[in-house]
Amino acid sequence: MKTFLNKIAVISLTLLLTFSLTNCNAVKNANNKQKGAVIGATSGAILGAIIGNNVGKGGNGELGAVIGGVVGGTAGVIIGNKMDKQAQKIEEEIPGAQVERVDDGIVVTFDENSGVYFDTDKSNINSASQATLNKLAGIFVEYPDTNILVVGHTDNTGSEDYNMTLSKDRAYAVTNYLTNKGLSSGRFTTNWFGESQPKYDNSTVEGRAKNRRVNVAILPSEQMIEEAKQQAGEN
Repeated sequence: MKTFLNKIAVISLTLLLTFSLTNCNAVKNANNKQKGAVIGATSGAILGAIIGNNVGKGGNGELGAVIGGVVGGTAGVIIGNKMDKQAQKIEEEIPGAQVERVDDGIVVTFDENSGVYFDTDKSNINSASQATLNKLAGIFVEYPDTNILVVGHTDNTGSEDYNMTLSKDRAYAVTNYLTNKGLSSGRFTTNWFGESQPKYDNSTVEGRAKNRRVNVAILPSEQMIEEAKQQAGEN
């Protein structure tokens, strides 16, 4: 009975905290699992959103260590509410970006049609991308208790080795640009996959354009998690 009542309390709190956020598309599509209300889940969904078709076929240990697991209970609901607000802010400030609330985190996908992109065979941040990243940096300043994972990808044009290096250079270009805006480098982890993790069909022009992408995953820091647990009385 006690467990049942606790579940009812968590669900009630979830509804209360998220009622005012229903206009945000990323929040509107998030279920209870994505808001952190399910205990014992893992962050495979975030990995899938970041690395594409081949999740589960080897993966990357560093990413798994960075992402960790989902925080459950009332603390998870508190974290979910904070992440919902940040997701909504990103949608408002950067309307071209694809913003998804996944597990306890936020996954933002930039491709050639959504704000941060690179000229062919280039890894420098162009002026259009700078404008978008400036907005993103401002949001990260406003929400300092999150960590940031930057992941680079390419299409399959060119050699595999070349694309791996290109995706690395592009991912670090984004990370370095943001840290040069005054954000702590300790908040960032940078990773890259070259052409190995397509989300779209590389046989089409449109698919290749979408595969030339940078993902930014925003995750709760240890400080946010500990504060949420204290607020929930779970420490």
